[in-house]
Amino acid sequence: MKKYFYPVIFEPEEVGVSVYVPDLPGCFTQGDSLEEALDNVQEAMGLFLEDIDPKDYPKATKPNEVDLEGQQFIMMVAFDKLAYDRKYNAKAVKKTLSIPAWLNNMAQERNINFSNLLQKALLNELGVTQQ
Repeated sequence: MKKYFYPVIFEPEEVGVSVYVPDLPGCFTQGDSLEEALDNVQEAMGLFLEDIDPKDYPKATKPNEVDLEGQQFIMMVAFDKLAYDRKYNAKAVKKTLSIPAWLNNMAQERNINFSNLLQKALLNELGVTQQ
């Protein structure tokens, strides 16, 4: 999966930093430090984009086209959908599948864990490493 980059406006406050993503209306957060604000905005971006198909993600504005005021500054921030999903959408999903009875019998005789085997096979097929 690819990463999606959006310009993000950071505004230092008396205490902490406020953050706003102009291309994702209503996507804003804050943090006590720049590092915390950056972590929080990546999570906020994930919440905003969570139920949107990546092909329908809003197009990112060019950083030089974003108007800034006062002490605001802009950074391009990456949203990594795979990393977000691994962190927040890792709950197990039940799947029903069919295999020949003879194959099922052999696997059960060898105490094969079907869920574990399927997960490994899918990771391999998709070229994704387990983290």
